[in-house]
Amino acid sequence: MDLQQIRNFLKLAEELHFWKTAEKMNITQSALSRQIQSLEEELGLVLFERNKRNVKLTPAGDFLRDKWAVMLDELKFIHLFAKKISDGETGTIKIAHPDSISSSLLPNLLGKISARFPELQIELVQLLYENEQEFIKEYKIDLAFTRDINRLANISSMRVNSDQLAMLVPDDHQYHTYTDITPHNLQNEKFILPIVDHSSSYRNIVQDFFDTMGCVPHTVYHSDFGSTILGLVAKSLGLSILPLSYIHHQTPGIRFIELPFSTDLYVNWRTDDQSPVLKNVLQVIEQMADSGR
Repeated sequence: MDLQQIRNFLKLAEELHFWKTAEKMNITQSALSRQIQSLEEELGLVLFERNKRNVKLTPAGDFLRDKWAVMLDELKFIHLFAKKISDGETGTIKIAHPDSISSSLLPNLLGKISARFPELQIELVQLLYENEQEFIKEYKIDLAFTRDINRLANISSMRVNSDQLAMLVPDDHQYHTYTDITPHNLQNEKFILPIVDHSSSYRNIVQDFFDTMGCVPHTVYHSDFGSTILGLVAKSLGLSILPLSYIHHQTPGIRFIELPFSTDLYVNWRTDDQSPVLKNVLQVIEQMADSGR
C-alpha cells in the first residue's frame, strides 16, 4: 500500500460513493475500484460492503478509517516540520559574542531573528578570544562575534560594524573630555586592560592608543570581560578602555570619554557549514550590517 491509496480510501469512507470520490480525487472510477480491491487483498480483509445501491464501511474498515486519519495528520505534521528544518526555520544555533554588544546590537539582532524565524532556538555564550576559534573549529558553536580579525583557514568572516573606543573613568574623576587626557597625567593612573595576547588585533588597537600618547600604562587588573571591568571602574579601582557600545549597559558611576580610535566587529563561521539555520541567521546579520543597525 502507499499513502495515495490510503488517502483515496479515506475519501471513499467519507463519501461512500465511488463515482463522487473518483471525481474529487481526480482518478477514474475503475482505477479507484482497483486500488480499494488491491488494498483489501494486501490486508486480507474487506473494507467496504457494496452493492448496486450502497457502499458501507465494514467494522474493520471503520477501525482503519479512524486510525489512518490520525496517522495521516501526524505524517502531515512530520513532513511540514521536516520542511521547516530544510528551510532553516527551526532548529538550534549557538552564538558566541563579546559583552560589548549584549545591550546594543545583540538584542536588536535577536529581535529580528525571532520576528522572521520564531521557532529557532538560540544559545548564547561568552568566550575568551582564543577559545572562540577553537569552539568554531570543533563545532561547539556556529557563529562568533568578535573584535579580532580572523586569520584562520576555513573560517569565513564578515564585518558587521565599527565602534569608537572610549576611556571609562569614575564619575568623580578629573577627566571630562578627550583634551583632559595627556601623556603626563596618564602616568599617574591605574588601568584595567585586556589580557595580554599579541595575536589579538583588538588588544593591539588598545595598545595603539597608549603608543600614540607615548606612555606605558600602569595596569593593575587584566580582564577580557566587560561587565567585570565596568564594575571595577565604578568602584574607582582603575580606568579602562572599552568599545563605546558599553554605554548601553547604563552602569551607574561611570563616565565615557570618546577616543579617536575605533574597533570593528566581525562575525565568523565555518566556511563549509551548510546549515540552513546558519544561512538564515547570516542573512539577517548581513541586512543589519548593510543598514547600519
